[in-house]
Amino acid sequence: MSDAWRARLGWAAAWGWTLLAGGGGLWLLITRGPWPPTNGWFALGSGLAACPLTAAALRRYAGIAMSGWARLAAAAAFYVAGRIALIWFPH
Repeated sequence: MSDAWRARLGWAAAWGWTLLAGGGGLWLLITRGPWPPTNGWFALGSGLAACPLTAAALRRYAGIAMSGWARLAAAAAFYVAGRIALIWFPH
């Protein structure tokens, strides 16, 4: 697979996760409210961490270049933290 295809696939996966996790987290916050913190905050954070627009804003305004792997790791960390929070603090 060429580098161009990998870049396109990574970009599509990042947007897919942004829409799935970020959108789902936002929907939970709207429908269930912001409390307890497990109601969508971790999913929203995971979606925002993976979002290509977040990386572009960090690069432009903060001078921080986030690689795709770093965004993937941050999104996974948010996801795992949310799953752990659901186990420790069930509603």
